[in-house]
Amino acid sequence: MSAHTLDLNGRVALVTGGSRGIGRAISLGLAASGASVAVNYRQRENEAANVVAEIERIGNRAIAVRADVSIGDDVTAMIDDIEQRLGHIDILVNNAGTATMIDIDDLTEADFDHTLAVNLKSAFLCTHAVLPGMRARRWGRIVNLSSAAARGPGLVGIHYNASKAGLEGLTRGYAARLARDGITVNAVAPGPIDTEMAGPLKASNVAQRLPVGRLGEASEVADVVMMIIGNAFITGQTIPVNGGASFI
Repeated sequence: MSAHTLDLNGRVALVTGGSRGIGRAISLGLAASGASVAVNYRQRENEAANVVAEIERIGNRAIAVRADVSIGDDVTAMIDDIEQRLGHIDILVNNAGTATMIDIDDLTEADFDHTLAVNLKSAFLCTHAVLPGMRARRWGRIVNLSSAAARGPGLVGIHYNASKAGLEGLTRGYAARLARDGITVNAVAPGPIDTEMAGPLKASNVAQRLPVGRLGEASEVADVVMMIIGNAFITGQTIPVNGGASFI
């Protein structure tokens, strides 16, 4: 099934960090295909509410759910809340992340631990929480938002590189073990995308060095996520969306 004909009516999706940027675009894309969407946020309550309102305007169901997805108890409570209000989760998009630029000489143990918890541990916690239901129904789609930094030097720092490389390893490990259960697990690795977090990218004029000559749009990343969700034969893959910054 192509993304153009994707029918997610009756499916429930959770998008972590879904209140803005790429997460917002993915939430709206899922809703446009008929899914009920849980929009997770940690601090951006008003922005999450705006995404929910946009989804409701097109006639679909959505809720905003606050949780720090790097904390196990928060994740457990969030999943219980979603299942009570929307139903069992069929689609999980692990999009929540942090990207604080820190040079190697200034990087602390606390910085490293925080980045790994938000970018990597959160994906494990959320995946672990939704797997029993997906396995019972023998259908599930999990998409992890990686980064070009997982396989390149990146601009943010080694803590960010490590977290995203780990996320791709997590993706492959789960994919190999869940394929026979009807569950696909993939990653999407955006390059420079024009979001709120793109300030340092713009300052470095990275767009001029890309073959396409511009930053990507959040909707272009969402399009690839939707394609993966609609394809039952793609699993264990990392799909770059980077304007030709690298060819892998």
